[in-house]
Amino acid sequence: METAGVSRCAVRGMFFDFLDDPWKHAGKEHEAARFLRDGLLVVENGRISDFGLFEEVSPRHPGLEVVSLPGRLLLPGFIDGHVHFPQLRVMGAYGRHLLDWLQQRVFPEERKYGDRDYADKAAGLFFDALLAAGTTTCQAFTTSHPVATEAFFEEATRRNMRVITGLTGMDRFAPEASCVGSDDFYRESRRLIGRYHRKGRNLYAITPRFAVGCTDAMLDYSRRLKAEFPDCWVNTHISENPAEVRVARELFPDCQDYTAVYERYGLLGPKCTAGHGIWLSDDELRRFSKAGAAVAFCPLSNFFLGSGSFRLGRAMDPEHPVSVVLGSDIGGGNALTLLRVMEEAYKVGMCNATLLDGSLDPRAMDLAEAERNKFSPYRAYYLSTLGGARALCLDDLLGNFEPGKEADFVALDWRAGQAAMAWRQSLAVRDATGPRTVDEAAELLFGVMAMGDDRNVDETWIAGKRAYKKAATAA
Repeated sequence: METAGVSRCAVRGMFFDFLDDPWKHAGKEHEAARFLRDGLLVVENGRISDFGLFEEVSPRHPGLEVVSLPGRLLLPGFIDGHVHFPQLRVMGAYGRHLLDWLQQRVFPEERKYGDRDYADKAAGLFFDALLAAGTTTCQAFTTSHPVATEAFFEEATRRNMRVITGLTGMDRFAPEASCVGSDDFYRESRRLIGRYHRKGRNLYAITPRFAVGCTDAMLDYSRRLKAEFPDCWVNTHISENPAEVRVARELFPDCQDYTAVYERYGLLGPKCTAGHGIWLSDDELRRFSKAGAAVAFCPLSNFFLGSGSFRLGRAMDPEHPVSVVLGSDIGGGNALTLLRVMEEAYKVGMCNATLLDGSLDPRAMDLAEAERNKFSPYRAYYLSTLGGARALCLDDLLGNFEPGKEADFVALDWRAGQAAMAWRQSLAVRDATGPRTVDEAAELLFGVMAMGDDRNVDETWIAGKRAYKKAATAA
């Protein structure tokens, strides 16, 4: 409905979101969440203008057309904090370990993104896949070719999606055709920032790929860019693989550890995300916490490439908490939907907890950290929504259904695909109309997370408009 240039709509259904961090409510995690069995979301010009129980909100908006989505759970759109736009077409390629996999699989594909037509077509496929996965916001890597970054931003603009990306800086380790000179990186980054940053829903990230792929000159130019454009984000990788950590120490012998490389160049701070962080020491995690930097937890790719297990419980230490966002890390990751990412993160947490519960080595017992590794549905969906938004410094715009925020959300069908079995067996769901309490909703969402995939994403809405609807399947 449009009146005098104002676009308004309302959506009725079951809503589930977060108002706080469930790790702060141990034993009472439901206190961090909100569930409305019959809610109404009112959207005006792409932002939430009103939200609450249908019986309370509806009288305030007489005559407003309402779209009903029965039999669905409506959540804020998923936020993917670490994904590689040009790696969609290498998903499922035989893994190898990180450094070999990059050389054998990734760089040959990424070179193709120097061709604008190839990059444009790939961008369309990528955003189609994001929406089908329920992802409404992502922080992405492109390539060292400016046209790839342009193609990404322009496709995101066409779809009105909130995204963070930037030209990938890499001037060593990869073949020449996959690199960019440090001078060119600086000049093109400045141009792209001026053209895209905060234009529409686009945000720019200064993007030194990783220390192994960056000379001192590249990192110094990244420092200069951050100093000149402090409003920009920083996106990189850190401590994903033991061999990578060793090479980084060889390349930067004056730095005490991997984190010190980014500290030296003034890149570690708020709005900085480093992917993986598997092999960060306790001291490095404390420095991440102090700096306000975030780690992207990418369990699918961490296992696919044999990199290791992220110490989630240590990162969530209440004395030195590190901001964490989930990432699909396509194409090292083998699924784009965060439902699959959450499932794998749950398994990581369970294994980590076993290592810390004293059953293997009483000397290593840390029951508090073991408990923080447990990836309950509250913790999982928090990191996929509000927690991810907080880690990326976007929680003023995204992450829950608070009025004033952007109206991006996903409608999950708990009766689709393999997750239907979890629904049928759920003790919490008392009838076909769905959950009645926040704990019942969380139990149902755990079933979707444990057994679901993109088949459970029925609709994805961007700025109050339906951007994706799952096609009906034949009976």
